[in-house]
Amino acid sequence: MARILVVDDEIGIRELLSEILYDEGHTVELAENAAQARAARLRMRPDLVLLDIWMPDTDGVTLLKEWGSQGLLDMPVIMMSGHATIDTAVEATRIGAIDFLEKPITLQRLLKTISAGLARGRSAINLKPAPGMIPAAPAPDQVVARLPEPEPEPAAPAEQGLLGDISLDQPLREARDEFERIYFEYHLGRENHSMTRVSEKTGLERTHLYRKLKQLGIESRKRGS
Repeated sequence: MARILVVDDEIGIRELLSEILYDEGHTVELAENAAQARAARLRMRPDLVLLDIWMPDTDGVTLLKEWGSQGLLDMPVIMMSGHATIDTAVEATRIGAIDFLEKPITLQRLLKTISAGLARGRSAINLKPAPGMIPAAPAPDQVVARLPEPEPEPAAPAEQGLLGDISLDQPLREARDEFERIYFEYHLGRENHSMTRVSEKTGLERTHLYRKLKQLGIESRKRGS
């Protein structure tokens, strides 16, 4: 699960992307202009930003330049636009954006681009040395021969095509729905159907939790109460 900031002046785009990203388990912050985006970036320190190019006050490319010049471009930024030219997309990439999404954005393209962006962001963090720390090479008399690490045993394949009671021979979305249904029913039972505690346990906001339970056909209240 990642923290994703969506910056777009169109409310329909913001709500659509928010729904999709919530369903994927991410925490989402929304901003409709550059001023809100600046505040949200400082407040939540996002793992990734989806940034619209054309906005009424400060456009996305200008905001991207601003973050880059101030040393604030420490997260992957994916630009979005339905009217940008190839030159604009190239310029945004040169400034520091990692990718460009053309509107209307397909679900498959969106999820694939975000997944690649988050992976790239994690790689960049792992490659950064700790401040002031320079790894020293071991002295010759400190080099110790190491025995080869034993190879891990290969995981047993799911020969029966089942994960518990979930069939692995069905489409991914249907299998995921079955898993989520089991997951939420488990937490509802464990927390005695307290939506506050289930929200805390699952990391979902109450509004999104109610929507998810309704989508999965799960009763959110305890029977008879």
